Amino acid sequence: MAIFLVYTASLVLILFVISYVFKLFTDTHRRLPPGPRPLPLIGNLLDIAGDLPHRSLARLARRHGPLMTVRLGTVVAVVASSPATAREILQTHNGSITGRVPPDAWRGAGHAAHSVFVLPPRRKWRALRRIGAEHLLSPRLLDNDGRRRLRPILRDAVLGVLDRVSDLASRGEPVEVGRVVFAAMVDMQWRAMFSARLDDGDDGAAASAHVLHDAAREAVAGSLKGNVSDFFPVLAALDVQGLRRRFARLVATVYRFIDEEIDRRMQRRRDAAGGGDGGAGGVNSGDLLDVLLDMSEREKGGGMVAMDRDVMRTFLADMFLATVDTIASTIEWAMAELLQNQESMTKLHEELTNVLGTSKTHVEFDDTVPPGRHQRNTAPPPVPLVPNVAEEAVEIHGHGVIPKGTTVLVNLWAVHRDAEAWPDQPERFLHGADRPLGAATTEFELIPFSAGRRVCLGLPLATRMLHAMVGSLMGRFVWTLPRDVVENGVDMTESLGLTMTMATPLQAIAKSV
Repeated sequence: MAIFLVYTASLVLILFVISYVFKLFTDTHRRLPPGPRPLPLIGNLLDIAGDLPHRSLARLARRHGPLMTVRLGTVVAVVASSPATAREILQTHNGSITGRVPPDAWRGAGHAAHSVFVLPPRRKWRALRRIGAEHLLSPRLLDNDGRRRLRPILRDAVLGVLDRVSDLASRGEPVEVGRVVFAAMVDMQWRAMFSARLDDGDDGAAASAHVLHDAAREAVAGSLKGNVSDFFPVLAALDVQGLRRRFARLVATVYRFIDEEIDRRMQRRRDAAGGGDGGAGGVNSGDLLDVLLDMSEREKGGGMVAMDRDVMRTFLADMFLATVDTIASTIEWAMAELLQNQESMTKLHEELTNVLGTSKTHVEFDDTVPPGRHQRNTAPPPVPLVPNVAEEAVEIHGHGVIPKGTTVLVNLWAVHRDAEAWPDQPERFLHGADRPLGAATTEFELIPFSAGRRVCLGLPLATRMLHAMVGSLMGRFVWTLPRDVVENGVDMTESLGLTMTMATPLQAIAKSV
């Protein structure tokens, strides 16, 4: 047995060295953009050591240029760190740079095989994106047009957050902003997808909702952590850090809740069909789950997407996990910035009073879009690094060639802090307010939802919920920081998972106005 293990380890090492030498040899014949000198075997991993690679890459870009090459183990990556290079990647050459290599952790429970976020830009990916855009996240649905109206669900989420904060305020307890908003977004998204509440007042339902909340948060937090398997794919089978196994366990919990909703809906359809109520149409809620089940029935004989149980649960998990955390973390960051800038907070209170008056208790989407003006996506990027893969060789004028198969990272965190585009002040995103920055993803100084063919599906939902949530929280309450935080300062350190969250959750004291 010992000899077998030695032989196996030796074979893995030999394969590893051969693959590295071959890649290094081929790279010398490419006109890649410049970058830091890599070390043998590990490349530039030491240059980005730590939990905040977006900061390390931004620091390297200041030295090596806005489009640079780094070697992360055996993986060659080209990093764009300025508005101009982001435009090249996400607009000029977007048709050639839209591939994805799934993080190894996402292979847990087979999630990557059907995930709309990592599928290659082929027929299945296009079909799933269209389903999400048309049947869950379209402005038409979110703004009360058509049969399936989601605006009341969005309003309930805002009011639910206000009620929870009001309850904590009445008891003098601090509010953990991110957790309160996250819980509201979980419930809102569940209702939007399944027309069902997670917590219906029953103790068992409340406990189940808590389990789902925790599993979702942990899955999101750990799914994109630095992983040896991503830097050295030849070692992926070993899952050295156990991240794939951990993700599989957490996403399996989310799958279990989704499967329960699917089973309940399918049983209702069978009961309706047996009772002569017009079949599935008799109980059709018109929500996303019904859309998927209808597709499953229609496409059993063949179609664009084989909508089986695996595809269905993966797609629903994607829609659920991606939307709840990105919005919650962005609101937490916005509140943290406001609480540290009294002048900006005062301006915001004055604007809210002018727009809402004294009688309205919360902000709605219509309040955020003045007549004749565009709504501006003035949100920080919840995902600091956007990874794509070049599906064919691309030449970037003045910077070099991006070979086919190369990982291409757009560092949104660096783009939004480009010194030439933005002065260092809280109101930097308000300059040029007459142009809809980010709305059509054409102004690349501000692209919090990325751009191009893989632009964030949740953009319409985020632009409604971010402004409504922050405006309502600031208009309904007076916020202060706890005494120890005032003395020591707010910890603005990031923690990077699927989204960029605060390493130390923001807690604040709310008092009703």
